[in-house]
Amino acid sequence: MSQSRVSVNIPTTINASPGAEEAKLKMTYPVARKDESVTETMYGTSVKDVYRWLEDPEAQETHKFIDAQNAISQPFLEKCDEWKKINTKLTKLWNYPKYGAPMKNGSYYYYYKNTGLQNQHVLMQQDSLKEEGRVFIDPNQLSADGTTAMSQATFSDDGSYMAYGLSESGSDWEKILIRRAKDCTDFEDVLEKVKFSTIAWTLDNKGFFYGRYPCQDGKTDGSETKQNEHQKLYYHRVGESQDKDTMVVEFPEQPSWRTISEVSDCGKYLILFVSYTVRDNTLYYAHIKPGEEISGPLEVHPIVDKFEADYDYVASEGSKMYFRTNKDAPNYRLVMIDLENPDEKNWKTVVPEHSKDVMEWALCAHRNKFVVCYIRDVKSVLQAYEMETGKMVQHFDLDIGTLAGISGEKKYSEIFYSFTSFLTPGLIYRYDFATPEEKPEVIREIKLNLEGFSRDSYAVEQVFYKSKDDTDIPMFIVRKKRDTIEPRPCLLYGYGGFNHSLMPSFGITALTFMDAFDGVVAYPNLRGGGEYGIKWHNAGRLLNKQNVFDDFQSAAEYLTCNKYTSKDRLAIQGASNGGLLVGACINQRPDLFGAAVAQVGVMDMLRFHKFTIGHSWCSDYGNPDEESHFVNLFSYSPLHNVHTPLDKSQEYPSTLILTADHDDRVSPLHSLKFAAALQEAVRQSEIQNNPILLRVYTKAGHGAGKPTTMRIKEATDILAFYFKSLNMDSVNL
Repeated sequence: MSQSRVSVNIPTTINASPGAEEAKLKMTYPVARKDESVTETMYGTSVKDVYRWLEDPEAQETHKFIDAQNAISQPFLEKCDEWKKINTKLTKLWNYPKYGAPMKNGSYYYYYKNTGLQNQHVLMQQDSLKEEGRVFIDPNQLSADGTTAMSQATFSDDGSYMAYGLSESGSDWEKILIRRAKDCTDFEDVLEKVKFSTIAWTLDNKGFFYGRYPCQDGKTDGSETKQNEHQKLYYHRVGESQDKDTMVVEFPEQPSWRTISEVSDCGKYLILFVSYTVRDNTLYYAHIKPGEEISGPLEVHPIVDKFEADYDYVASEGSKMYFRTNKDAPNYRLVMIDLENPDEKNWKTVVPEHSKDVMEWALCAHRNKFVVCYIRDVKSVLQAYEMETGKMVQHFDLDIGTLAGISGEKKYSEIFYSFTSFLTPGLIYRYDFATPEEKPEVIREIKLNLEGFSRDSYAVEQVFYKSKDDTDIPMFIVRKKRDTIEPRPCLLYGYGGFNHSLMPSFGITALTFMDAFDGVVAYPNLRGGGEYGIKWHNAGRLLNKQNVFDDFQSAAEYLTCNKYTSKDRLAIQGASNGGLLVGACINQRPDLFGAAVAQVGVMDMLRFHKFTIGHSWCSDYGNPDEESHFVNLFSYSPLHNVHTPLDKSQEYPSTLILTADHDDRVSPLHSLKFAAALQEAVRQSEIQNNPILLRVYTKAGHGAGKPTTMRIKEATDILAFYFKSLNMDSVNL
């Protein structure tokens, strides 16, 4: 019998803290109106949607519901001495200088810097690596509350200009502006209605390609729920107004298609990556001539016209294009496609698929070197290969951790990369292919401003536990070193979806949980992620989605069975798809957890595809309008599987649901409806004593670009919630 399937109750004689006692007090929740008239019959199943009115973000009734929820959750979280102490501790820990890897562009180097508590990272410019540099653009000057963030930045080929995106209040919508490198001033150009777009400069430095959506009725600030459709690719010329931009590519018969573009290294080809979900894309190309006017739609030619694999552009040599792909390679390979003869039978594998390691990304540097990052048992591996032969020419030594960033281009011999781990804030390396005899050098080490902090005081272990179907699942467990393992407060964080790999990384919230609560933090690498390639992803998506929940629940059982924690001290947390994970698991196995935090989660699995960009998630979840997927989605949809506890094993853990008013990735309506359903289900239950809370933040989105002040406040809310919900015996605040 596997350890993961054994349920053991570990007795404890430790008294609950005052915070935990307060969390057990019976709560009175706002009453949300139930509209019993909203009923649909789907494939013979009657589905009620009594809280559909909460889908309207503009309705006064929705605003009143949010205000009533915040009126309960905000005082519960904030009105205690521990909130202030946790906030002070987090702020102190957060206050250390942070740096990104340098980037060479034209005559200058650039890097991101945050002095510690700045709301947004500042982009710095330097003439050489030896100097500190000067401010190139400071987003903190763009809004008083720090809610305007840089969402992307791309330099022209000669480095003279930088086109950059700005997003407001966490929305996916962005405006694109253009800055001169020489004097740090902007052109008057402002491009709007931009979302899910890259910036691809033509080699003559005169302009760039970008994607934008047509004007739509109502708001387009991130608070709307309207689907995003009919994106088109445009060409913008530097110094001209947006209304003069040239539409170059569109697919009017396919409103959900999105187009990402790249200009080849020679500047003669525009490469188009078309997708409508979050995996698998088609490939097209168009001929362009550097310096020649782009005056109308381009003639596009197919390279791959089936949505059956992923393709990422890496480099080109004339008509020979190099792509990273999982076509016939679940762990990815590097292939060359000659546009003069693009038939698949003529493709050449340059770097073959590894039997176990997953090729995470690749770039080209020093004319003919491919720098390739692999994932090996959830740890980064970095190597370099020759373009022509595919021969490995360099292996870069790395500790157990993750490559958090890299910069390098075909025209430069230097590369820069940053490394992080659970206990390493950051190491930034420089390597020059022009001097291969010299080893990579650390040019900057990021250190905490925390006296007495030592990585040697903590233990990091990777275990492999059995899931429900006997599959081995890897999990990292991080904790303070102790002579013996005994039940401690434990934070179990998961994701499990969209081919996303949950890699080792440094986090102040996790460090505070371990330091303040003497706690344990665990990160299982659930199926549905990309840690072991497309096979791992496929094993946790569509009709296999239940595997993800089983993996997470088995992780909880492993941690309790092996005495890392106990049920009353185990908290689970996840965001976005991870929020869905938490919502499904507290429905299915509430007996396993003491507390749960679901951030910006997908909770209504029957209607997710109807809002903003939700239709693209059908590749992971399935289409609710198809019977087989409807049946599967209905079986685990958090909103549709809420229950009223009839005995203690069915009592929900203390639950905090978090969302934000400008989240146009996963609309707040998911969290609002789920919270309303949960509170209604437990309202009259004599069994349910644990609180069910909803907190809605303002001027915030799905997470990207969130200012430091908001990050610290949200982390404080979460840790204060854990303090009040878990059985704490000691707190170091």
